[in-house]
Amino acid sequence: MNTARNGALFAGLFLLAGAAFIAALATGSADVTFSESINALRGSAPDHIQSLVMGLRLPRAMTAFAVGGLLAVAGVLMQVLLRNPLAEPYILGSSGGAAVAALLAMTLGMSSLIIDLSAFGGAMAATLLVFAIAHGTGSWTPARLLLTGVVLAAGFSAATTLLLALSPDQNLRGMLFWLMGDLSFAFNPARCLWLLAILLIAGMASARHLNVLSRGELQAAIAGLPVKGFRYLIFSAAALATALSVTTVGVIGFIGLVVPHLIRIIAGSDHRVVLPASALAGGTLLVVADTLARTLMAPRQLPVGALTAAIGVPLFLILMSRSRQGRYQ
Repeated sequence: MNTARNGALFAGLFLLAGAAFIAALATGSADVTFSESINALRGSAPDHIQSLVMGLRLPRAMTAFAVGGLLAVAGVLMQVLLRNPLAEPYILGSSGGAAVAALLAMTLGMSSLIIDLSAFGGAMAATLLVFAIAHGTGSWTPARLLLTGVVLAAGFSAATTLLLALSPDQNLRGMLFWLMGDLSFAFNPARCLWLLAILLIAGMASARHLNVLSRGELQAAIAGLPVKGFRYLIFSAAALATALSVTTVGVIGFIGLVVPHLIRIIAGSDHRVVLPASALAGGTLLVVADTLARTLMAPRQLPVGALTAAIGVPLFLILMSRSRQGRYQ
């Protein structure tokens, strides 16, 4: 029964992902038919169609899929690490640290490369700071880590507001779009795709350990799992995925929170299913959101993060109302 259900789940997710990609390639401010998109993938479309689809739309769609998958996987890992179904990738302040560092670089007029490096460094530094403070002189607990992340995130939010208030008017639009998620210049999906593949392979190999740890540290220790070292690995993987996602497209919320909920309600809590299914669903959701962002008011583009929030908030409320007690342990 579970095998058939999981098979149907993955078949549906692959079909949705394929449909989302075709829609992303065929829709936009320039008219491209579905058949022309397919021909472009085959390399037999006219030059201007080939350039538009293969040079612009396909890399952007692949970047959206990779980032959505990374955020969903990071959400799964954070929920295991903190044993809290409401945990999400940005809970440890990585988005706030990235925002402060990136906005500071923008205010100083730095190049895009420096801005990317600043965002990545800020995200990693913020996550490490949260972990260091929560650890203190002894072992950290999920509750302590969560509380520290929330408090520092509030501090980063205040710093972000201050930077926006002090920034020149001509820089504000770009800053705000970055803060709300922007894939306008996301045409290099390779690094995100590689990291997503590595995390999925590693996650599938350690899925049994994730299942044990999600039931509690005591049970994991009794089962012989090196709890402390494994928590460090989960923390590092989630932090790296979140930092790279924020660096690539800015801050995009709700994917890492809503998608794991949805998959667990459909397929249960076995991480051999939850991890790859979350990656597929998260990637597909961001491809759809990005397609809507650049087509609803074309040629103007909407911030992707605003659309994921518009989709994620009602979906999350529906999922919470339907979730059964005891789903998370």
